[in-house]
Amino acid sequence: MLKEKYRVTLVGLTFLFLLMLSYLTNTAFFNAFRTLFQNHLLVFFMIFINNVIVASMILLGMTFYVELVVLGFFKKEKYANVVLDHPRTFAAVFTFIVLFVSILRGANFFLGRIVVEALPTIFLVSAPMGILEGYGIYVTIKKTLSRAMAAKDLVYIYGIFFVAALVEVGLINFLG
Repeated sequence: MLKEKYRVTLVGLTFLFLLMLSYLTNTAFFNAFRTLFQNHLLVFFMIFINNVIVASMILLGMTFYVELVVLGFFKKEKYANVVLDHPRTFAAVFTFIVLFVSILRGANFFLGRIVVEALPTIFLVSAPMGILEGYGIYVTIKKTLSRAMAAKDLVYIYGIFFVAALVEVGLINFLG
């Protein structure tokens, strides 16, 4: 039992470290965004790496939660297993929240503020990559919470994000 608790603690600390690291890389990405777009290959790899980091962080965070629940850290909690019992519902809600916040953050970055009147257009323009990235996030969460993640699933998920990065760069070039 001590070995399992040590492993869960290590996963949690790794998650926190990578969360801080992802914040720094995301900030650097947005600060260098305009300069990066002079090299389309570099932009593609930056978007793809950003998507892989997001998927990996979700995977690690959900794994940490699953391990906490399975090892009984929430024994006194009445609803500790509700997320594990309904992985599809949680994955859908979580995916919607992540995509919505991402679109709001992108709108704020490009427009300097959130313009409610522009949101329908932004949603429409970002729909192709939003659908792909949303599906990738959904599969990541569902597989992790179902405790069914395998290496081939991870390759599939990262493949989805690869295609999403291609679509995003293509769309940016088309609109730019």
